Amino acid sequence: MEIITNNWSTKKYAVGFALSGGFIKGFAHLGVMQALLEHDIHPNIISGTSAGALAGVFYADGNEPHKVLDYFAGHKFQDLTKLVIPKVGLFELDEFIDFLRSNLKAKKLEQLQIPLIITATDLDHGRIVHFHKGDIAERVAASCCMPVLFSPVKIEGTYYVDGGLMMNLPVSTIRRICEKVVAVNVSPLMATKYKMNIVSIALRSYNFMFRSNSFPEREKADLLIEPYNLAGYSNTELEKAEEIFMQGYNTANEILAQALSEKGSVWKT
Repeated sequence: MEIITNNWSTKKYAVGFALSGGFIKGFAHLGVMQALLEHDIHPNIISGTSAGALAGVFYADGNEPHKVLDYFAGHKFQDLTKLVIPKVGLFELDEFIDFLRSNLKAKKLEQLQIPLIITATDLDHGRIVHFHKGDIAERVAASCCMPVLFSPVKIEGTYYVDGGLMMNLPVSTIRRICEKVVAVNVSPLMATKYKMNIVSIALRSYNFMFRSNSFPEREKADLLIEPYNLAGYSNTELEKAEEIFMQGYNTANEILAQALSEKGSVWKT
């Protein structure tokens, strides 16, 4: 179920970007967007889940994708989270919320230069929520709130967790209002090697379930970009942001060049 609370869904946009979740791999979104901009493909609206919401909000706030790396330079994972006695999560996101409030010019979603729709999961009522107005920092944190790892984010009396639980690649959110949708999936489902033990099997199964909801969303895009070179990065390796950025940038340029060479257009026919 999706919650829509004002008239953003009645407008029409030429190009929309749908950015997936992916934790640390979200820096690849910035690289992909940099390549798209250099090919004169600009978003008129952005739909983001989790890491995609984070990358999207910095761009929608008026930053060039490659410049966003400067905000994270010198930071470590521990700087943006707080380890707590685990009752509902191992870490709290208060420091992350403060970081966003300190580095974003806009404080509310409706103040952004480009419309941004943030997907999160309403943990209390079991439904998808698409935020498009209200406090940015809280809503980005809610969308990024991976269950168990982070404590749920409470907004106006309701607890929210990672939007990727139900919609990790939020194409549907903007499909009906955009002529073209570019989907960037930095968490494609990959069957990599694993250990035959209970923990490894449980984590593998969880990741499969978490990412499988992207399959129907992929088919709805006019251009799909999926970097398959990000599996080796740990979710705490914030210092590798620039390297991850370049992986996304290079992958996007390769996909765009191939499409132009083969079809004369980057768009799905």
